[in-house]
Amino acid sequence: MADRKFHDTDVLPPLAVGDIAPIETGDMQLLGWLAASVFIFIVALAMADLASAMPTAGGLYFWTHYFTRDGTWTASRPVLYGTYVACVVIHGLIATFFARIMPNIQSACIVSNVGLVVATVLALPIGKFVNGGRINSAAYVFGHLENLTYWPQGWTFIMAWLSPIWTIGAFDSCVHMSEEATHAARAVPLGIIWSAALCGVLGFVSLAVIAAVIDVNLEASLKTSFGQPMAQIYYDCLGKSGAIGFMVVVAMVQFFMGLSLVIAASRQSWAFSRDGALPFSWFFRHVSKRIRFQPVRMVWGVVIAAIIVGLLSLINNAAASALFSLAVAGNDLAWMMPILCRLVWGQERFHPGEFYTGRFSRPVAVIAIIYLIFAITLSMFPTTGPNPTGCAKPEAS
Repeated sequence: MADRKFHDTDVLPPLAVGDIAPIETGDMQLLGWLAASVFIFIVALAMADLASAMPTAGGLYFWTHYFTRDGTWTASRPVLYGTYVACVVIHGLIATFFARIMPNIQSACIVSNVGLVVATVLALPIGKFVNGGRINSAAYVFGHLENLTYWPQGWTFIMAWLSPIWTIGAFDSCVHMSEEATHAARAVPLGIIWSAALCGVLGFVSLAVIAAVIDVNLEASLKTSFGQPMAQIYYDCLGKSGAIGFMVVVAMVQFFMGLSLVIAASRQSWAFSRDGALPFSWFFRHVSKRIRFQPVRMVWGVVIAAIIVGLLSLINNAAASALFSLAVAGNDLAWMMPILCRLVWGQERFHPGEFYTGRFSRPVAVIAIIYLIFAITLSMFPTTGPNPTGCAKPEAS
C-alpha cells in the first residue's frame, strides 16, 4: 500500500495528526508553505506593534475600539455609495439563489419590522424615565407646533405629509408576486390593505412616542453629530449600547426592505419584458432553468440600473434629494395610472374579484387619483422653504 499512487477518483485515507493534505506535492508544497508563512509573519509583526503599545488582556477588541474614532468619523459620499452598491449586489444574489425561501424571508422581515416598532415604543419612554429624563406632556406631543422651515405655518403642515408619502410605500410589492402566490385573488389585496394600514397606525404611534421623549431643543437632534436624528434619540434615552443595538436592527430591517424592492422591481420589469415593452426584451424575458426558473437576467438588470442611478448621490445633497423625490413621484405615478385608466377607459372591462369595495369603488378611485396628483406635486417642493439656492458646485466629501 505504501507504493500505491492515488488518482482523482480514489478515496483518500484519513490524515493522521501532523499530516499535510496532499493538495500539492514536491516543490509546489514547499513554496506555498513558505509564501504563506512570510505573509502570516508580516501580520504577526503588525499585531506585535499593537501588543507592545497597548499590552492588555482585551487584545483585539480593545485595540479595535480604541482606534475607531468614536463620535468623530463621518462617512464620505464614496463610502456611502460603496455601501449602497454592496447592499444592492447582495440583494441581487439573494433574489437569484434564495427565491425559494423568499416568503420566509419576507415573513421574518415583517415580524422584525413590527417588533422593532413595538420595542421602540416601549423602550424609549422607559429608558428616558429610568435615566432621570422628563417625558414631554401630551400638550407638547399633540399640540406643540414648531416651524423649522421657511414656509408659512399652514403650508408646513402640508409639507409634513411628505413623511408618510416617503415612508408608506411598496405595499404594492405583493402584486408583483401574484403569479407565485397561493390564492392570489384574496391574499394579494389583503396584503396591500394590511401593509398600508399597519404602516399608518404603527407610524403614528411611533411618532407620538418619539415626540414624548425627544429633546425639546429640536436642533440638538436634527443637527446631531451622529448624522441620524433617530440615533440621537435612542442615545439620549438608552445610552450608547442601547442606541447601537436598536440602530443595528433598524439597519437590518432596512436591508430587507431593499431586498423586497429589488424583488418587486425585477418581477415588474420581467413582466414588461415578457410583453415586449422594454428595450432588449428578448434578452431580459429569459427565465433560468438552472436556477429554479428565476428571471435571473432581469434581477441583475435591475441591480445594475440601481447602481448606475445611484451615482447621482456622489454629487451633493440636492442630487440625492432629487433622486429620492423622483423615486417617490414615480411610485405614485405608477399607482395612479392603472386606477385612472380603469376609471376613464376600462370600467366595462373591470370584473370584480373576491375583494371588492362595491358601490364605493368609483368614489374611492376618484379620491385616490386626486390625492396621488397632489402627492406627486408635493414631492417636487423643496422641503426647507421657497427660493432654494442653486448647487453649481459639488460639495466636498
